[in-house]
Amino acid sequence: MTSPRSSTPASGPSQDLAPSTAPASATPTAARPAAGPPLRDVSQITPRRKTRKPSAIAARVALYAALIVAAAFLLVPFFWMVSSSLKNNLDVFSVPVRWIPEAFQWHNYADIWVQADMATWLKNTLILSVVVTCLQVLTGSFAAYGFSRIRFPGRDVLFLCYIATIAVPWQAYMIPQFLIMSRVGLVNTLWAMIVLQAFGAFGVFLMKQFFETVPEELSESARVDGLSEYGIYWRIMLPLSVPAIASLALLTFVNTWNDYLGPLIYLRPRNLFTIQLGLKTFQADPQGSSLDALVMTGSVLSVLPIAIIFLLGQRYFVEGIATTGLKG
Repeated sequence: MTSPRSSTPASGPSQDLAPSTAPASATPTAARPAAGPPLRDVSQITPRRKTRKPSAIAARVALYAALIVAAAFLLVPFFWMVSSSLKNNLDVFSVPVRWIPEAFQWHNYADIWVQADMATWLKNTLILSVVVTCLQVLTGSFAAYGFSRIRFPGRDVLFLCYIATIAVPWQAYMIPQFLIMSRVGLVNTLWAMIVLQAFGAFGVFLMKQFFETVPEELSESARVDGLSEYGIYWRIMLPLSVPAIASLALLTFVNTWNDYLGPLIYLRPRNLFTIQLGLKTFQADPQGSSLDALVMTGSVLSVLPIAIIFLLGQRYFVEGIATTGLKG
């Protein structure tokens, strides 16, 4: 006789244990990933081009046209200067203006070296510009490091007072400066211009603004490693400040090269004249005839080094000016 328990199917809690006895290899079909559409080759996908509105195109064209007109307006004086340097003396200020010379006087660029002491003028100007630029970069960056990285009482007040001297025009204190230089005995020497322009508040401000963008953690790590403040300044801050140094060097070089009033006051011997003083005195020959064409030739020669330096350092100049306004 068969037992009722063996003939009755299992029910209740015994049914819940049934799945646990299933083989481990059995995987529910719902857990399998569904097959998607076939992938396309990325190289066959063409990007969609954004269509610009006619108003945006017209605005861009108008912007470029305005920039071209502004650039032409700025380049016209330089074109006239170059054109006048290849004319006769009588054709420089002729009315109407002749933009293209009838006969190009190429010999003007050879005559000016004979009729004027251009070599001496350029040499003096180059010496002053290079020495003053190097000193301003050195003193400006060194003082800026102290104002930005070293904490001492009255630092901010001292910095504000020093920067405030930018607002004082040089004409307000050029007479006391001349008296001091006279008593020291530096008048009629290039040292007078070098000493007066070796320091500049603008250079300190420019370099300090850039130093503040350098993370403070770099200096702290260097101090932990035993590097002195001089080492941090020379081996860390200066290599990271190439754009700011290039900007300061370019601005200082251009200002010193184009300076006229300073050499006029302190440099009286003709063998110490700069290019600006020399061109001012080189306006007429001993017979009294005009030398306007040669003056324009000298002007071209004086502008040419500045243009070359600016073209070579334009990238660093723009980067330095753009980053000195940042802080953080």
